[in-house]
Amino acid sequence: MPLIALCAGDGIGPEVTEEAVKILKLIDGKRNFGFEFVDAPVGGSAYDRFGVPLPPESLEIAKKADAIFLGAVGGPKWEKLEFSLRPERALLALRSELGLFANLRPAALFGPLVDASTLKREVVEGIDILVVRELTGGIYFGQPRGVEDYEGGKRGVNTLVYTTPEIERIARVAFEAARKRKGKVCSVDKANVLESTELWREVVTGVHKDYGDVELSHMYVDNAAMQLIRNPRQFDVIVTTNMFGDILSDAAAMLTGSIGMLPSASLSGTKGMYEPVHGSAPDIAGQGIANPIAAILSAAMMLTYSFNAPDAAMDIEKSVAAVLDKGYRCADIYTDGTTKLSTSEMGGMVAKELE
Repeated sequence: MPLIALCAGDGIGPEVTEEAVKILKLIDGKRNFGFEFVDAPVGGSAYDRFGVPLPPESLEIAKKADAIFLGAVGGPKWEKLEFSLRPERALLALRSELGLFANLRPAALFGPLVDASTLKREVVEGIDILVVRELTGGIYFGQPRGVEDYEGGKRGVNTLVYTTPEIERIARVAFEAARKRKGKVCSVDKANVLESTELWREVVTGVHKDYGDVELSHMYVDNAAMQLIRNPRQFDVIVTTNMFGDILSDAAAMLTGSIGMLPSASLSGTKGMYEPVHGSAPDIAGQGIANPIAAILSAAMMLTYSFNAPDAAMDIEKSVAAVLDKGYRCADIYTDGTTKLSTSEMGGMVAKELE
């Protein structure tokens, strides 16, 4: 019986997780996967109950699970905690403990949402980008790190570190993904300034020799940020470092109309964690207005990558497209002439289409 760990988290996390689980249960009823769902508290809500953002029991459940679904973590309530106790440490610890080194963040624009984007139709129409972000290395994990005293006051230190094997494995994920898409990879770095990303460019170029059927280009991150806004259709697969991927994928999300539309999958060789890219949005938590589509599409990615059921994932994606085509929207993508739905109503509409 496949075990799915539910790490609903904070803010709107539980609300959107509920809608994703609703869809997974509906799929299970049709396909007889036999899913078993187990709660694994993480984040600020876990700190409030257990005094740590990632209780040992939750980590153990995640390690045993066939897949993990994460809602969102964090919020102003916990910002004054000691750094090691903040909700976000649970997320980083899960990635590290489970070896989830490859983060896939697709940014595709559904046709009915062209006018929901803040960019012109002719710029964003038809975009379909996959950001492949290295997830367990780089400046978020490098040592030494911390804040220390020195004669002038305090000094903050974070270290950007990458090794050849770390770069090689994420590059292969990107090239393999490109082979199933348009056959183009753009590797994003800052090789003109940062020696660690000079190594990144060198290693990615070396791995490319095994993928002669895939086109490889390189771009500095500042230019990539500009090009995502100027001409996003030039991109197919973008592969980049942990921090650059964090930033660029959020920018790519807004091309699709809202960050509430962007799913993600974090993968190792054997394990997958799935989460909407948006944060916990505590300012709208509990109001029933959060967009659950990113969470629902993350559940679709789970079916593809953890349960080898891309046809079931496609059913979900088609159902989302059908709901949008009928003019139903949540608050973040609402425009005049469309029908605004609550979080649960949007989940219900997707479920109705799926049925």
